[in-house]
Order: sequence, then structure tokens, then C-alpha cells
Amino acid sequence: MKGDEKTIELLNALLADELTVINQYIVHAEMCSNWDYERLHKSVEKRAIDEMKHAEKLIARVLFLEGIPIVSNLNKIQIGADVEKQLNNDRDAEQRAIMAYRAAIKACFDLGDHGTREILEHILEDEEDHIDHIEAQIDQVAHMGIGTYLSEQIEKE
Repeated sequence: MKGDEKTIELLNALLADELTVINQYIVHAEMCSNWDYERLHKSVEKRAIDEMKHAEKLIARVLFLEGIPIVSNLNKIQIGADVEKQLNNDRDAEQRAIMAYRAAIKACFDLGDHGTREILEHILEDEEDHIDHIEAQIDQVAHMGIGTYLSEQIEKE
């Protein structure tokens, strides 16, 4: 089915965002693993996998609309030097994603592409879950202090 070029452009822009955040999350997850914060490592790694699934859905939709998925574009990756910076950078990435998905959903509605709109709405729900989890982690750091928070991220054998 030949899709609207504007929709394909929107999907490719969202794809660039997803591919960027996948890289950011993988680096953050591996940094946490290197610091032996295994619980945090697993949590961030799971989020990266969720983002990979989003990218897969976007690619599939671009192909369905007979477009060409652009997988070579990445935005600036924001790597945090410590866990607090990572959490804040990840929250910022999710905030940008939520804004982008909301705008894309509106554009798809205006273009009458309800199939793409539904796909984007499902991804938006995941992004909102992600930011909720990240903000909970930031709140925990604020309430208990970074040292106590990090000691909770170590898996005891």
C-alpha cells in the first residue's frame, strides 16, 4: 500500500529517535553492569530491548507503506558519566519521544492514516511507562540519596 510521503518522513524521524536511544540505553546498561549495579543494568537493558521492538514496528510500517526505512540516521546520544546523569538523560530522551509521538499521532490523524496512528499510540503507551519508571528512580535517589539507591542496585549472591 503506497503511503503518504509525510507519514513515511514522520516514521523515519521517529526511527532515528528510537535507534539513538537504543544506543544510549545499551551504553548506560553496560556501564551499570561494569559498576556491578546489576538490577539497574537489567532494567535499562530491558528498556533498550523495548526500544528495539519499537524500531522494528516503525521499520515494518515504513515497508508496508512502500517507503524506505532509514536506519543510518542517529541523533546526538547523551551518555551520562554517572547513574544520576544517566537517569536524567534517559528521562530527557523519553520526554522528547513522548512529544514526538504525540505530534506524529496528531499528524497521522490529520492525514487520515489511522493504521499508523494506532501503532504510534501503542508505542506512546510504552514510552509513558518508561518515563514513569525513570522518574520513580529519580525520586528514589532524591529520597534515599545516591549511595543508598546504588547499594540497592547490587544483586547479592
